[in-house]
Amino acid sequence: MSDTKSKTKPVRPEESPGPPADHANASIMEDRARPRRMLNERQVLEIVPVSSTTLWRMENGGLFPKGSYISPNRKIWYEDEIVQWQNSVNGRSRGRRPRRKS
Repeated sequence: MSDTKSKTKPVRPEESPGPPADHANASIMEDRARPRRMLNERQVLEIVPVSSTTLWRMENGGLFPKGSYISPNRKIWYEDEIVQWQNSVNGRSRGRRPRRKS
C-alpha cells in the first residue's frame, strides 16, 4: 500500500518567514504600503498657527514644505512633510528677519 500522507520538507530557520531583523525597516515598508495623507490649506492652517498669507510667505521663502497642485484649483500638502517640518522647527527663536543696517 502507498502512503497517502503528503510529505513536507522541513523548514530551516533561515528560510522561515519571521519578523524582519530591523524593526525600523519594517516600519518604513509598512508606511510605504499606505497612501500618503493629503491636507488642503484649511487643514494645514488648523495644524500650523499662522495666517494663509504667512503660510504663503513661508512656503515661497523655503521655510515651509512646498505644496503640490493636484488640479488647477486644488493645492495639497503631504502630512508627513508637515510633521517632519514641525520636528525640525527650533521654537526658541522669534523667527524675525535681521534688521537692516541704515
